[in-house]
Amino acid sequence: MTAINANITSYRATIILDLRNVTESVEDVFARLKKTLATIGASVTHEESLGQKNFVRITDRKNPTGVYVQIAFDGPPDAPAAFREKLRLDRTIKRILIQST
Repeated sequence: MTAINANITSYRATIILDLRNVTESVEDVFARLKKTLATIGASVTHEESLGQKNFVRITDRKNPTGVYVQIAFDGPPDAPAAFREKLRLDRTIKRILIQST
């Protein structure tokens, strides 16, 4: 194992999308997220759309559902923080959970 590969970690991001008032499709959002991950030095290994699901706790009665997607990626240890920061102001992202796998 080389020193470069020693710093690569596998992650899984579960993201809830808010696609109200947006003309973008889920595939377009996937493409944009993959491009964002590439800019921080991460590579996508798997992507999956989990579909639209009802929220367990509804915080907004006008929006009781969200589109759930999962992206598995490999990247440096600072990739989760950098990914969150890049998506912080994105209005299509309602929530994001990143786990080390």
